[in-house]
Amino acid sequence: MKTLQYREALREAMSEEMRKDKSVFLLGEEVAEYNGAYKVSQGMLDEFGPKRVIDTPIAELGFAGIAVGASMNGLKPIVEFMTWNFAILAADQIINSAAKMLQMSGGQYHCPIVFRGGNGTAGQLAATHSQSFEAFYAHVPGLKVITPSNPADAKGLLKSAIRDEDPVVFLESEKMYGDKGEVPEGEYLIPIGTANIKRKGQHVTIVSFGKIIKIAEEVAEILAKENIEIEIIDLRTIRPIDYGTIVESIKKTNRCVVVEESWPLASISSEIAYHVQRYAFDHLDAPVLRVTQTDTPFAFSPTLIEEALPSKEKLIHAIKHVLYA
Repeated sequence: MKTLQYREALREAMSEEMRKDKSVFLLGEEVAEYNGAYKVSQGMLDEFGPKRVIDTPIAELGFAGIAVGASMNGLKPIVEFMTWNFAILAADQIINSAAKMLQMSGGQYHCPIVFRGGNGTAGQLAATHSQSFEAFYAHVPGLKVITPSNPADAKGLLKSAIRDEDPVVFLESEKMYGDKGEVPEGEYLIPIGTANIKRKGQHVTIVSFGKIIKIAEEVAEILAKENIEIEIIDLRTIRPIDYGTIVESIKKTNRCVVVEESWPLASISSEIAYHVQRYAFDHLDAPVLRVTQTDTPFAFSPTLIEEALPSKEKLIHAIKHVLYA
């Protein structure tokens, strides 16, 4: 094991795959000369050269389209968006081209492509730069959607995403690039579609993903002092969702709280709540509760940001509600 920052784990994953497979290349805004907006690609231009680490104009629709065409012709692009908020401009290529190409070509063209970059809130960036897009892209058949919560998962899942023969949306938290964690040395992959039980417990199942996992872990430590044992499931992959792990956990705990950093309507937590009541209804001793962002555009004011986001206090309240405590 070795200790890496989240950004370093991502860089290792890309570099290892680029050394292994010459069809893999990276393109995006500031990925080459500037070493990446968040320094994820630092040093990669020096190692792989300007034909495989390519700076693009600030034209998300354009370079996403180039990547889709390249993926249809035998290459494996990694597209870095400076932020997924900017990738809204490339949604036509992601949703109408990459996601649909295999079906519309009658199975003739795969799109082995990874779209990755910063996602979610990151301080006082206001409404148009603070959105979480898991549910947005998970809604689309033909895409896989991944949100890692730590450096080890970031490396293992990104390597799997690069090797996948179809398009993957890879969502990274801007606030986690400096986070440190233990990462296995050598060849290390995590299968897409497998959740991780981060903590075992018997009283309540918390289901979450991304940086909110850290809040769940802090809450579990706080409630352990009150003899409340929390089971934490980190989804890791948002599409496909590992429903089996969730259902088996609820058969043990009989209670479920879903936490996510996005709006409540048509959310990942909505989908999980439906699936739990459909396939684990007889095991539930309380309604499934959700803790989400408020149903409003994100604010710039620090006090409104605090009010809008999931918090330890809101999660503790939800857990005690399902425990009737």
